[in-house]
Amino acid sequence: MDEEPSPAGRMGKAAEHLVAATCILASRGKLNVATPLVDDEGIDLLFNGVGTEAILAVQVKARMSTSKRLKSDTFMAFVGTRTFRPRPALDLLFVAIDVDRGAIISAWLVPSVNFAESATESITQGRFRFYASLKDGGRDRWLAYRLAPEELAPRLMARLRELDGHTTDRKN
Repeated sequence: MDEEPSPAGRMGKAAEHLVAATCILASRGKLNVATPLVDDEGIDLLFNGVGTEAILAVQVKARMSTSKRLKSDTFMAFVGTRTFRPRPALDLLFVAIDVDRGAIISAWLVPSVNFAESATESITQGRFRFYASLKDGGRDRWLAYRLAPEELAPRLMARLRELDGHTTDRKN
C-alpha cells in the first residue's frame, strides 16, 4: 500500500506552486516555471524568462504562518550539506506563507554561492542554518536579500539577466 503524503509535504508542494503562479502572474507572463520530475538534488523550481536563455534553479524552503517561529517574527530553515552544491545558477528561496490568505508574506532570494559564504553550518547535524527576522526594523545577515511579495518576480527576472550576462551588478 502506498504511503499517504504528509500534511507538511502537501503544504510545501502547495507553497512551491504558489510561488510559481505568483511569479508568472506578477511578471505578466514574462517568467516561465518548470518543476523537475525528480527532487533528488534539492531543486524545486526552474525559472526562465522571455528574452533570456538562462535557467535559474531554485530550492524553496517554505514556512507557514501557523508555525511558532513565524508567529514570533522569525524565520528558520535548514539546507542539507550532503546535496547542497553552490553554483551561479542556483538560488535558495526562503518564503513565509500566510496560510489563511494563501499568500506570500515575505521572501529571501539568496544566490547559493552567497548562502554558502554566509550560512552557519552545523558540522554535527550536516546542515546549514538560515535564520532571519520578519520584523520591519530587523537587522540580520540576510536583510539585503529580503523581498516583499511584489519584489520577487522582478528580482527573479534580474537574476536571469545576470546569468545571461546582460548586467554586471551581481551583489544579490
